[in-house]
Amino acid sequence: MDLLDNFLKYVKIDTQSDENSNSSPSTFKQYDLLNLLKSQLDDLKIDNEIDEFGRLYAWIPGNIDYCPIGVCSHVDTALECSGKDVKPQVIYSYNGDDIPLGNTKLFLSRKEFPKLNECIGKTIITTDGTTLLGSDDKAGCAIIIEIAKEILKLPIDKRRPMSILFTPDEEIGRGPEHFNKDKFGCKYAYTFDGEDPKYVSIENFNARSMKIDVFGKSIHPGYSKGIMINASMVLNELISLLPENEVPSKTENYEGFHHLCNIEGGVEKSHADFILRNFDINILERQTKDFYDIAEKLTKKYPGVKIELNWTNSYANMRPIIDKNPEVTDILKTAFNKSNTELIFVPIRGGTDGATFSFLGVPCPNIGVGGYNCHGKYEFAVLEEMQKMVEIGINIFKI
Repeated sequence: MDLLDNFLKYVKIDTQSDENSNSSPSTFKQYDLLNLLKSQLDDLKIDNEIDEFGRLYAWIPGNIDYCPIGVCSHVDTALECSGKDVKPQVIYSYNGDDIPLGNTKLFLSRKEFPKLNECIGKTIITTDGTTLLGSDDKAGCAIIIEIAKEILKLPIDKRRPMSILFTPDEEIGRGPEHFNKDKFGCKYAYTFDGEDPKYVSIENFNARSMKIDVFGKSIHPGYSKGIMINASMVLNELISLLPENEVPSKTENYEGFHHLCNIEGGVEKSHADFILRNFDINILERQTKDFYDIAEKLTKKYPGVKIELNWTNSYANMRPIIDKNPEVTDILKTAFNKSNTELIFVPIRGGTDGATFSFLGVPCPNIGVGGYNCHGKYEFAVLEEMQKMVEIGINIFKI
């Protein structure tokens, strides 16, 4: 029961990151879990260290005729929902009924969450309805510790060398920050951070952020005819002119989107934050151009208005890197086959540390950990899927 015990222990530790912090890690409390993981590695007599940026590296020797392979996961939890005072519920042999989440009025139902239809008879870990659970990515952390423990039982000549990396701040896009490729010391790696173990992702969105500032002209509304330019109304008009079907609620699979994350302002000035996502970099360029074309149109329509657009790249699609390194997926195919588990490649409709690691020289697909409905109070994890991922992980390293 070490896997479940560790997972329950980890999720009770508040490790939420902070997007407004400039420190690394962004929150000191992430060390609470990092130090626990380090002590567990110490107990297993696995060589490890936490660097000055809160990255925990560890190494298990293996057959020198094989290149080292890495595994990684992150310790922080998302910002959308509290990760403090998590009180996990463990439902053994799930019978298919609705699952009340603590004393709240929230519950998990098979109708709303069809994944539960696959979980009858299995062990499910849920929230109590007041916080997130933290399976993203503490399930990954627990799985990696369990894999390491089992790998050590194999003779050194029967296992590949293994590198381990636990990162902070993945949820705020800073997981790969300060990544030390030489210290990690592996040719390929796998990010343990996802849902169903049979789904592996070797491609993700190209991602950009877009900041919009609109500067208008304020004057007494009673005497403003032909003079006032309401910055907020101009900004609203700009947003209304974007392609209406290219939003998260209307897209799926390989379809990209623009997503309004924040909007604020008044007459003199208004501001909006967008994220832009697409698997195809050429379409992402078109999405970016849409903003500039609309801004130009509105500048002509409202003489005197000033619209400033500033975009930055966030991360890129790792697919081209993975395609150049087919061995990284061949190893997975063999491991899944040994575990009698179907392997299905699916795109990530989001980001992953593995994408940045790939561009930093360590091709790094993303594999599932059995966690669902992440970042919110309806989050749950499936123990049997976590156990399956341990089995697959062991087969990655077993020669």
